[in-house]
Amino acid sequence: MIKILFVCHGNICRSPMAEFMMKDMVKYRQLDDEIYVDSAALSTEEIGNGIHEGIREKLEAVGVSYDENKKARMMTSRDYEEFDYIIGMDELNMRELRQLFNGDPDGKTYKLMEFTDNDKDIPDPWYTHDFDDTYDDILVGLSGLLKCLKEAHDL
Repeated sequence: MIKILFVCHGNICRSPMAEFMMKDMVKYRQLDDEIYVDSAALSTEEIGNGIHEGIREKLEAVGVSYDENKKARMMTSRDYEEFDYIIGMDELNMRELRQLFNGDPDGKTYKLMEFTDNDKDIPDPWYTHDFDDTYDDILVGLSGLLKCLKEAHDL
């Protein structure tokens, strides 16, 4: 089983959006038995809080199901051991991941948009309030990620 962990600063906006969008894409492609998806935070600020209302509203608007009981959790060293892909949303996330895990010795960390032809950051909608652009960016990134997974793992 391929295990993917999406991370962002607080685990209430971008990473849970990516988690639930990816779960939806995996289910649609009948890859549930092949790919496991979760998300976590890189800071403690929002631990225990639910998904941001703007994210819930956007997911509902586009028909992506999500867990209403999802609570922000902190990424752990055990996550680094257990997950095959740890995917951040921006350069700050990537710096934090490299600091936490001594430069990523196992080569597991990626920025989501690395899987596209535009290696940009996905801005945090906590600050931008632009949940539509966040959704669009994540969709492009996830499509690229799925393509890479299919090629790398013969899915």
